[in-house]
Amino acid sequence: MGKVEELFKRSSEIMKKSLAGLDYDKFEIKNISFDYDALLNSVPYDIYEISKIQKEFKVGGTPLYELKNINKIVKKLSKPGYGAKILLKDEANNASGSFKARRASLSVFHAKKMGFKGVVAETSGNYGAAVASQAAQMNLKAIIVQEVFDSKWIGQPEILEKGRACEAYGAEVWQMTVGPELFYMTLLILNETGYFNASLYTPYAIKGIETLGYEIALEVKERYGKYPDYVLVTHAGGGNVTGTKRGLILGGAKDTKVIGVSVDLRGLHMASDRDFNRKSFTTGHTGFGVPFMVKPDRTDVPRNAARPLRYIDDYLIVSQGEVFYTTILLAQIEGLERGPAGNTSLAAAIPLARELPEDKIIVVQETEYTGAGKHPFAQLTFAKKMGIEIVKGNPEQNVPGKKIVIPEDVSELRYEKVDLEEIKKSYLKNALKDINEITKEDLKFLKEEINEKDSDFVERYLYEKGVKIYG
Repeated sequence: MGKVEELFKRSSEIMKKSLAGLDYDKFEIKNISFDYDALLNSVPYDIYEISKIQKEFKVGGTPLYELKNINKIVKKLSKPGYGAKILLKDEANNASGSFKARRASLSVFHAKKMGFKGVVAETSGNYGAAVASQAAQMNLKAIIVQEVFDSKWIGQPEILEKGRACEAYGAEVWQMTVGPELFYMTLLILNETGYFNASLYTPYAIKGIETLGYEIALEVKERYGKYPDYVLVTHAGGGNVTGTKRGLILGGAKDTKVIGVSVDLRGLHMASDRDFNRKSFTTGHTGFGVPFMVKPDRTDVPRNAARPLRYIDDYLIVSQGEVFYTTILLAQIEGLERGPAGNTSLAAAIPLARELPEDKIIVVQETEYTGAGKHPFAQLTFAKKMGIEIVKGNPEQNVPGKKIVIPEDVSELRYEKVDLEEIKKSYLKNALKDINEITKEDLKFLKEEINEKDSDFVERYLYEKGVKIYG
């Protein structure tokens, strides 16, 4: 057996040790199910304790702004009686400049409490900087493993920017080319260092986000006398949707609709050397958003605590050009220069607000810091170098990986609604691969997984595919 095979054979043992004894096997249930609630409840901190921890390490309590100038434009473009109010949760005010600080804070705190000397995370996004920032405050070592370059060693400016941020916070950064070796390298580092696995997908990472939804529920209720009608969440790996909705429920906002929003990169494959640098955003796009919905356990831990289909009420997509336009709009009329992540949701919130009555409230639940590599001009310059056509005009003419069309007016912003039923069917297809019979417990699990507890959606699918239920 080679060294690679030997290491992967020990992955379960390494995972358990690097997660302070968190044993995923004990949550598994015969056939295809696992006890999701028990996995989340294995985190020994409640919402109040998590808020206290985060406050100590400069996380949470971020401002909630009413976007008055954008709202005036929305009202002007809407028919009489329409034009919902848009609020923005300014998560750039967290230490490290994004909501990912909420996700990192609890993992790093728990690592410190359990006596680990350092933390490891594999990520090319803001999460690396968040882990590094939290580790710096808690006097732990941080190692960040990033997928940065294509095979010609060309790096996307936003990812390079995030690598610089990790280093600025004192982290050791391992930068790699796109490919399957990312997980192997992370496993190797965890094994050799004995550090804590601060994965994006552990229950600690998801519980840390719950404070975001919780704060939104309480703040909106206090200020406007009611809970928000809609919360728009930029969707990639599913943690943002999952944690925010769980937090809203904890805060009493059980009927608030959570809408995921991604940038349209359909047709591009994120693991492809050719496509890797033909995107102009590194997160919040369909290249992550759809795969993590239909196959959530494709992660670096045995079971992903982020289960977006359990919590999402609708899924919208916008184009890269619309996000660039919205980024500039937010800076030039609201005085907030922020990175593209939260602006993805804002790009959809504006046309959605035009369709809703004026008494409705929409919350865009994150912003992120911006920097040289995240700036629209850096992204567009890089896109041109990669052969992408950049034009002004109708965003419906946008072609992922080929053409970025930037609108010329707010009235041209629009969104496309994704068919969630087809996404749910794809999830079921993956979950039931090579399975002809399931238990009643499996049926209950599947209905919870795709948020169809009160319908016969799953039963109809099983009947069509000839899958039997026994027991």
